[in-house]
Amino acid sequence: MHLKFTTTFSLLLLLFVFNKTSHAQQPVTLPSPQDTIRIIQIVQAKNLREKTIDSATTIETAAGNVIIKEGLTTTYCDSVVINRRTNVVEAFGNVHINDNDSIHTYAQYLKYIGGERIAYLKKSVKLTDKKGVLLSDDLEYNLRTGIATYKNGGRVLNGKTVLTSTDGVYYADTKDVIFKKNVHLVDPKYDIRTDSLLYNITTDVATFIAPTHIVSKDGIIDTKSGIYNLKTGEAIFYERSYIRDSSRSIIGDKIFFDDKKGIVTADGNAKVVDSINQVTTIGGHVEVNTKENSFLAYNKPVMILHKDGDSTYIAADTLFSGLRKYDTIAKKTTTAIDTLKKTKAITINKTDSTDISFLGKKKNDKVVISEPEKVDTVKKEIAVTENKMDSDDIILPQKKKSDSLQIKSLPKKDTATKAMVINLNKKDSAIRYFLGFHNVRIFNDSLQAVSDSLYYSTEDSTFKLFGQPLVWNGKTQIAGDTIYMFTENQKAKQLYVFYNSIIINKTADKLFNQIAGRTLNGYFKDGQIDYVRVKGSPAESIFYPQDDDSAFVGMNRSSGDVIDIFFVKKELNKVKFVNNVDGVMYPIRQTPADKKQLKNFKWLDNRRPKNKLELFE
Repeated sequence: MHLKFTTTFSLLLLLFVFNKTSHAQQPVTLPSPQDTIRIIQIVQAKNLREKTIDSATTIETAAGNVIIKEGLTTTYCDSVVINRRTNVVEAFGNVHINDNDSIHTYAQYLKYIGGERIAYLKKSVKLTDKKGVLLSDDLEYNLRTGIATYKNGGRVLNGKTVLTSTDGVYYADTKDVIFKKNVHLVDPKYDIRTDSLLYNITTDVATFIAPTHIVSKDGIIDTKSGIYNLKTGEAIFYERSYIRDSSRSIIGDKIFFDDKKGIVTADGNAKVVDSINQVTTIGGHVEVNTKENSFLAYNKPVMILHKDGDSTYIAADTLFSGLRKYDTIAKKTTTAIDTLKKTKAITINKTDSTDISFLGKKKNDKVVISEPEKVDTVKKEIAVTENKMDSDDIILPQKKKSDSLQIKSLPKKDTATKAMVINLNKKDSAIRYFLGFHNVRIFNDSLQAVSDSLYYSTEDSTFKLFGQPLVWNGKTQIAGDTIYMFTENQKAKQLYVFYNSIIINKTADKLFNQIAGRTLNGYFKDGQIDYVRVKGSPAESIFYPQDDDSAFVGMNRSSGDVIDIFFVKKELNKVKFVNNVDGVMYPIRQTPADKKQLKNFKWLDNRRPKNKLELFE
């Protein structure tokens, strides 16, 4: 989108002020634009004569293939008329000004008013410097101010770039050109329409000063004001600008754009919509890397996952999304989840928002991830061997072969500059994943959760929560060291809790049913918890049974190798113990105070997101 053209008009002819006795081949002096004496000669003319109009006015004329020369500037025309008293020069027919064979100006009519130092060119005006061409039917040039204007339409040609407008103003001292009214720029890369455009021919910087619509093969930009450096490909757009392509749209109060690096940074009420994955990200700062197909968001970011009319809202201090690429033959995929689980060594140092460019950062804004440890390969089920869990501790949901969850071993080395991820063996397949760092909160109509960090993949729609995670469903709270939550169509399908798991169900009378153990497997039906199995050594429970009239009859505190819990309409309905069962039943009014809570009991409903609006606060 380059608009390089020279508007240093070669109008020295306009300075002609002939002596009364001037004739062919006779030197004549005239004031220059700098008020010095300039010498011109009428080199050729078929007819030269003087005509007296009145006692005070005599005009001089030359006609027939007139050639006038001044220094290195030569002017051709059919005829010329000079009025010495009014200091006016008029040239007619096929006017051609050749400035040292570098700049050529053409017109059918030229009028120069010496007193005002203003020149007017009309009819088929053409200015060219062999690089660019300016076309207009009406051009005015003020030699005193160095300002040239056209008001009845003009067109600039520069290679394959064409710029048209109704009005145009050129400032010789600053080399700025302002195009006004119906501005249209057509370029092999861009199609720009606006009402006003400021362009500097020296710096190649375009300034948008009115609503502007930019169309390119890569997308569309709408802005009300902004600056675009055509040499570097960098731009800053203001006043709620909007960028969109075939897969995403970006909007923000201010947008920084680097075309070469593929970085788009939106600040101030930023919003990025990923139409392919049906994900919307909102935050104070959102940065998109179009080459890596990733984004980084902070300053109260919220990510919204849309699916079949349902939405899940996720908030965190920092959100990141990228692509996990892998070789489908070797099956050597990397998983950022293991990095999070092993290290949690992620820090973000924020600098000036316009300097940030993830995967190509400036200054010291970066993501630092320590080297992950090696983990064992998992096929069809997850086996955490370092804790010597039984093979049946984790019951994965039944999945189609294409949806199977497989976590492969990480390479020994991983770097943040590779987007924390990415094994680029072949481009056979790519899975989008999402990361949340610190103060993660999740809200869905049927389920809510909090944790320190989060991993979510579109491959299996599984939320993996780390750092004191909590999950709520109705009146039930689930906690543990790590929680995997499998979803389908934005609704919980199965939940697995690693270590120190505890499920708490609050009854109508503010009593708390509690089951705790080493691991927990929970299953959901229509988004509501339906069945839970707790395993431990042993698993423990506190359960308040009810009679047929729904009255509480006592408190049962028991333990066993396995505890099965069954729910009806979000309420705990039945508890079943398996192997090595031991327990005691206390009458409801004789329950010991120190027996009412299990070891890890904490009812943390105050941390639960109550509605989606809380995530935006």
